[in-house]
Parts: sequence; C-alpha cells; structure tokens
Amino acid sequence: MKQMRVHFYKYQGAGNDFVIIDNRDKLFDGNNVELIEKLCDRRFGIGGDGLMLLEEDESSDFLMRYFNADGREASMCGNGGRCIVAFAHRLGLFNQSTQFMAVDGLHDAIMCDDAIVDLKMIDVEDIEAGQGFYFMDTGSPHYVRIVNDISSIDVYNDGRAIRYNERFKEVGTNVNFVQIVDGALTVYTYERGVEDETLACGTGITASAIAAAIVEEKNEGTFPIKAKGGDLEVRFQKADEGFNNIWLKGPATFVFEGDIEV
Repeated sequence: MKQMRVHFYKYQGAGNDFVIIDNRDKLFDGNNVELIEKLCDRRFGIGGDGLMLLEEDESSDFLMRYFNADGREASMCGNGGRCIVAFAHRLGLFNQSTQFMAVDGLHDAIMCDDAIVDLKMIDVEDIEAGQGFYFMDTGSPHYVRIVNDISSIDVYNDGRAIRYNERFKEVGTNVNFVQIVDGALTVYTYERGVEDETLACGTGITASAIAAAIVEEKNEGTFPIKAKGGDLEVRFQKADEGFNNIWLKGPATFVFEGDIEV
C-alpha cells in the first residue's frame, strides 16, 4: 500500500482535543473511516476526541467537517468549532471575526485575546422536558440530567447506560450531568462516537446551560461553567420558543503540529 504524509495540527479546547488538517487542497480523503479512526487513536495514532478538516466554502470563510474518534463524520462539535476558528485565524483567513459553515449551518465567531474564542451556536427550539431529564439538539443531540452531587456520578457507566438504552441505542445521544451551585454550573459529559467521558463538550455545555436556565427560570444572561478540562461560559436569551442568541466562549489552544506517514 502506498504511503502518504499528512501534515496535521493539534488543538484543545478545555481538554477536548482534536486533530485538524488544512484540506483546502482536498488531498485528504474524508471518507476513509479507518484512517481517521487510526489518527485519533491515542496509542497507535496522534490521539484526539475527533478530527476536523478545514475546507473551502463558497458562502463563508471556510467549511468545518467534523469526524468523531470512531472515524465517522458527525454532527456539530462546539469545542471543535472554537478550535477550528483559532486554527483558521492562525492560517490568516480572518482578522477578528469570522463566519464559517458547519453541518448544522452558518456560525459566527470572534477571536478574542489569549486564545479565547466566542462562538455563536444554533438556536434551540424543541426542548423535551422528561422525567428527571431534558433532551434537545444544540448541533448534536444531548440528554441533560440535573444532579445534586455530581461527584457521586459514574460518568462512564451511567452515561453509557443512557446512551445505549432502548430509546437511544440505534442513533445514540450525548449525556450530560449538571450540578447548579450559586448560579454556576459543573458539567460532566459522556460523548457518543468517542464512547467515553471527555474532559469537555461544547454542545453539551450549551445544552446544560439551557436546561439550567429552564430550572432556574432565567430568561437571559450568562452561566459560568466548569468542565473537567477547564472553564467556559454560555450566554443566551429566551425566545418565544426555546432559546436564541446563544454564545459559547472559552479557550482554544494550539498544542503542536507535525507530520505522520500513513
């Protein structure tokens, strides 16, 4: 089999880490599930919660294509979105503000100081309030459970049980456990596609903030949020149906770059 050399960049957003490839030349095959899975493997590849391709887009500054660690192209990733914005800024594709296309539509973003990215998320309208949980799509599907003592949660096993239950096992869902203390949130997440707990999840933190806004009867404002990998914040406004003007803000940090032969 012919070898190819891939130049890659590694970024992380609050501990959510990604392999990013500048694919404007379209030389990298995004349909190669086995290759993407290998690159994301922490023992036999580069390692990451996911892989992103930055490609050309006719209607915006660039296109974001996101792949889970299992190699399959996936729904929106909020922390990935912030990291690819930082990467696009490194490439010189914009100065301070940008607009890019993702699988769930156009996103606005602002590059702030100290590797902080402010990313506008999609409006959220259909929110299911169930028995002890909320379920919604913030670019990816999220199940949110508000808990009293998050330290007592077994994120891997409790999250996996929900992700693979009768309702969700075929398509899957991400699962978030949220504790609210004095207007601040702590969020732990089990991510489908990674099939494990991750140190942070942008779309999950967004869903958790919206669920907390419903519980706290908060129509607008900001929630400071602590994930295992770092601190983020979500701003939002209540709309007639659901929430809009939702922004996810937090760190998006360059880690290293290199070449790998595959």
